[in-house]
Amino acid sequence: MEQEEMSFWDHLEELRWTLFRSILALFIFAIGSFAFMRGSNGLFDRVVLAPCNSDFIFYRWLCNLNQWLVDVSPWFDVLPDFCNDDFHVDIINIKMASQFFTHMSTSFWLALVLTFPYLMWEIWKFIRPALYENEKKNVRWVFLLGTIMFFIGCAIGYFMVFPMTLRFLTTYQLSTSIVEQVSLDSYMDNFLMLIFIMGIVFEMPLLSWLLSQIGILRRSFFQKYRRYAIVGLLVAAAFITPSSDPFTLGIVFFPLYGLYELSAFFVKKDETEDEEDEEEETEIAKA
Repeated sequence: MEQEEMSFWDHLEELRWTLFRSILALFIFAIGSFAFMRGSNGLFDRVVLAPCNSDFIFYRWLCNLNQWLVDVSPWFDVLPDFCNDDFHVDIINIKMASQFFTHMSTSFWLALVLTFPYLMWEIWKFIRPALYENEKKNVRWVFLLGTIMFFIGCAIGYFMVFPMTLRFLTTYQLSTSIVEQVSLDSYMDNFLMLIFIMGIVFEMPLLSWLLSQIGILRRSFFQKYRRYAIVGLLVAAAFITPSSDPFTLGIVFFPLYGLYELSAFFVKKDETEDEEDEEEETEIAKA
């Protein structure tokens, strides 16, 4: 049966309930995050501040990798020293209300990450009636892919990009007279910014697909500007992880370049390329 066409006020009512359910889910998860954030065994110490200590999982993994490479050959001793058990970052608070507001804001951002799949589902449910059947199949997979890619980007930001940036910047020493102490506000700004930037960057294939569907972007664009993209991505990787060793640079660059090629894969070909593919298929069929 065909669905009855909704009026403007019906759409507005549906949008109101979509926003209400989304905000309610965020509110519930924010309260839960707020409750589990405090304490020595809370999420703040075990998750947010985990990269401040030498026993962070990514540091241990790089330490084991470096030791394995050195055992294979001394020529492979190219990684920074991540086996230093003395690494620790002291976080200080210089504003009276910073800890309380940090507690609230971190709870909100954590709730946003946890409810992201549900929010995507609410958006999908709202726009679904306006799509044709063939469009529903394609857009459903795009929303699923976008959700997965967002979590992959956030995970890379948390486990790799932010720890590498933190370790480099906090161990960089201009003078021995300077005592390295990081303010709570500065730490949280960089923590949230890098993680969510990586999550958004990993949405590039989804954005490219959408631009392709409305005719703005074609595959020839990626082929034409590939060289410039490589240089730009190298600059972006160097900005995100301001380290001098090529390994740290490569950790960020290669995922970004992989996203560039993946975006090109999801974009429509030019009409001339489609015609060439059809001619090749015809010639193969004749042969």
